[in-house]
Amino acid sequence: MSFTSGGSRWSDVWLATAARGVSSCGDFLAATALTLALQSAGAGGLAVSGLLLAATLPLVALAPLTGRLADRVDSRVLLVTAGLVQAGICVALAYARDPVLVIALVALLATGLAVTQPVLAALVPVMVRPADLPRAGALNQTAGTLGALAGPALAGLLVGQFGTRVPLLVDAGTYLALVVAGLLIRTRRGGRGSTAAGAATAVTPAWRLRRDPLLMVMVGSVAAVVGAVGAINVIEVFFIRETLDSSTTVYGLVTGAWTLGIVVGAWVFARVARRLVDDGALLGAGLVLLGGCCLAVLVSAAVPVAWLLVPVWLLGGVANGGNNVFDQLLLARRVPEEARGRAFAVFGAAVQGAGMGGFLVGGLLLEVAGPRPLVAGCGVAGLLVVVGLAGPVRRAVRADRSAAPVAAPSPAGVGG
Repeated sequence: MSFTSGGSRWSDVWLATAARGVSSCGDFLAATALTLALQSAGAGGLAVSGLLLAATLPLVALAPLTGRLADRVDSRVLLVTAGLVQAGICVALAYARDPVLVIALVALLATGLAVTQPVLAALVPVMVRPADLPRAGALNQTAGTLGALAGPALAGLLVGQFGTRVPLLVDAGTYLALVVAGLLIRTRRGGRGSTAAGAATAVTPAWRLRRDPLLMVMVGSVAAVVGAVGAINVIEVFFIRETLDSSTTVYGLVTGAWTLGIVVGAWVFARVARRLVDDGALLGAGLVLLGGCCLAVLVSAAVPVAWLLVPVWLLGGVANGGNNVFDQLLLARRVPEEARGRAFAVFGAAVQGAGMGGFLVGGLLLEVAGPRPLVAGCGVAGLLVVVGLAGPVRRAVRADRSAAPVAAPSPAGVGG
């Protein structure tokens, strides 16, 4: 398991951070603009869930391919090519009117995201020393969540003033950040330009998720909780806009509270992660934080006005951000460098696939029930899943600790 052998390349970390932040803003800008357009046009929950499914399905279906691409193809080539293609798709999306064409273009846009996500995720551990990984991970996550924070708020403002075309054209420009980053980042992996140890081999190592029970439980836990509460992503626009009678601008600002919490949580728990040298402790703490996310969803069902969602979702986002830091650190510690692109793609596919189930369920449930009880139901379902996962997590931690003297990674692979 290899990190950089010299000093950390913070200039590369900042470039990757900026690229992720700007492109993430574009992702959420487009998704929010299109969601608001559907809701304002009178579309129901099924239409919104269909749009979200189109934006998610490629990340799940293409994970085996994109993960291998991230490990085998020069990261610079992938970032530059994907950024250019995504910018072009956004321009086309800005002028598309046929719903079928819009959904197809959204799916193509997500295909590019399926490529760039594992590329950037696997690059960051190669840029830094093991001791710097929590900080680098927090920086990278902060960029993504700040982009996710700015995207909905910006979409709410732009859609209210100009409709959907202007935000989608702005989105096209954000993807050019990937092109610039791909050209300027010195750290490379995959292909001939890789600087990662062991990347010269032409054969992807025989890493399998199922051979690491601790990672299996981690991935399964996150996916199960996301599946249980994922319907909230469809329900929230109707809950905020209709049940709480809020404007598109308020919707954008309120939904940003959760992502702001993720930023805070990333930095708070990055410090905690430096002290948790035991992987089992990371897994157990992550499950507690997942429970915090579900509790925030449950409490949010009781608010009488949209603005009261802000502190509740802020705290939920803090728990979310902490869990993200722990998950990324576990993957970087336990997966060989040459297979990290595949590992991050597999993890992303599991979580996104679970979220797809939530999108579909949310759309169906909105046809038969109101938003408020459905929000409460999501919170209760998530908490029940967390309680049910306590046993499997405890057994996986116990088994991993008993095998530690034999299976412990080499010192070069331990991140602090």
